[in-house]
Amino acid sequence: MQIRSQSFQHRERIPADFAAGQATADGFGFAPNRNPHLAWDDVPAGTKSFALVCIDPDVPTVPEMVGKEGVLIPSEQPRCDFVHWAMADIPADVREIAAGSCSDGVVPHGKQAPSGPAGSRQGVNDYTGWFAGNADMDGDWKGYDGPFPPPNDLRLHRYFFRLFALDVERLDLPARFTATDVFKAMHGHVIDEAALQGTYSLNPSVKG
Repeated sequence: MQIRSQSFQHRERIPADFAAGQATADGFGFAPNRNPHLAWDDVPAGTKSFALVCIDPDVPTVPEMVGKEGVLIPSEQPRCDFVHWAMADIPADVREIAAGSCSDGVVPHGKQAPSGPAGSRQGVNDYTGWFAGNADMDGDWKGYDGPFPPPNDLRLHRYFFRLFALDVERLDLPARFTATDVFKAMHGHVIDEAALQGTYSLNPSVKG
């Protein structure tokens, strides 16, 4: 199985159009936050549905340093995962997700009914935890919300779009589910996997 995108090339920079954060004239702010185009082929026989996740494994583990003036987050700081998208039950006949069809703009408190292929279900992403306690932004952030790495981070962040071909039409998931729930539910049901990697940074000194 192969996955590709018209929005960015494998292992290349993701355009700001598909990010949640971007540089502005007076610093940093929200970006268009459109989901990128994704398409796939060479689907194995027996596929009954797909699951899709997008994960950034390069998130700093010392949140107090994020965005702190005069502080740079060293690239060697230990990192953890941040989930940007978790979608399950994508019908087996779907081969493409159009750019901007599942997310178009940052929605305070999160999108409550994000669009997606008919029959699919969208889980909560990790902005849910990041904005917890913020009266202007907290809530369940569902569907796709794109990159917004710390502008003071010296590491180039990587974003892995992972598509799984499954032998079941519907995963056993709670009404409110996370990427962790998806991984648990699809255990033993994965026929094939394809991955696409993009990169992003808001630090002008970070290249690549």
